[in-house]
Amino acid sequence: MADLRRSPHRWRPVLALLLLAPLVGEYLLGNTPVTELGSLPLYLPLYGCGALLIREMTRRTGRGWPTMLLLGAAYGLWEEGPVDQMLWNPQYGGFDFGLTYAGTHVPLLGTSVALLQDVVSMHMIWSISVPIALVEAFRRDPQRPWLGRPGLIVTGLVFAVGSAGLAAIQYAANGRFMASAWQWTVGLVAIAGLILAAFLVPHIPRRQVETAAPNPWLAGCAAFALTSAYWVGQAVLRDRVSDWALVIGWLALAAIAAVVGINWSQRRGWAAEHRAAVAVGALLTYVWVGFTHASDMGVPMSTALIGNVVFGTGALLLAAAALRSAASGRPADSGPAGSVDSDRSTSTGR
Repeated sequence: MADLRRSPHRWRPVLALLLLAPLVGEYLLGNTPVTELGSLPLYLPLYGCGALLIREMTRRTGRGWPTMLLLGAAYGLWEEGPVDQMLWNPQYGGFDFGLTYAGTHVPLLGTSVALLQDVVSMHMIWSISVPIALVEAFRRDPQRPWLGRPGLIVTGLVFAVGSAGLAAIQYAANGRFMASAWQWTVGLVAIAGLILAAFLVPHIPRRQVETAAPNPWLAGCAAFALTSAYWVGQAVLRDRVSDWALVIGWLALAAIAAVVGINWSQRRGWAAEHRAAVAVGALLTYVWVGFTHASDMGVPMSTALIGNVVFGTGALLLAAAALRSAASGRPADSGPAGSVDSDRSTSTGR
């Protein structure tokens, strides 16, 4: 099979991922209104290049989704820590983060446990993993690298410059706030630890489990239910239960997702169609969340509704196309989502 990096269409998935990461992470969520669609290029160096770097480093080293998820968590801490300092700024963006997350603030960490969970959830799942999985659903060889070494270097440089530029913008926009040396140290150590863990996580071998994998629709519904449960908890329970109860609830959801995901992905018949369904399930959660989150961000109701309709419709069309592509058997990969790619020699493109 030819290396995609030598294919005349090699830039299609690259461009798709560069655009999809910020469109899902910012616009579909409702963080950025449709009236600011012109700001999309500003998000490409951080969101787009970040997702592309994570995807390429994972595939080039012959690793799988555990590595991508851990790198996605590291990306979340990077964006909301050193880049915009939301993890540490109690008045970030004019919102009272200090009061909202005061119940789980841990001085030793220099931030709130609940805020860390929110940051990791949003970026690991929706900014990174969902866009990658959706774009890979359209590829015959989803585990192959898309970039050569020069492209990888350029992507890394753009990501670094974009991070520095956005950090400067956020510093000026948030009253020139600067976190303490301790907060920076803890944050950078946590990011480095996640990156190290991502490349040390052991390979989960595919066992010969005779139990059949669930229907892809069931896998997608499970992803939708688990990710929706997280957001329902944030919206409904935050003022009704203790903050630490929500932290425990988050850990329970994460544990359920990990156990179910590993179990199902080891079963006979688990394939690209299932991975696409899981990504679509999580994507559809943002479709309904966007209708409520935009108003929480102070966006006028009419603007929020227009944006929700535009981006929600786009998400539904993309979901249908990804499921159709995966079901048609175009992607040739059949390795489990929770494991390293089955063919290390071909996945690295060497």
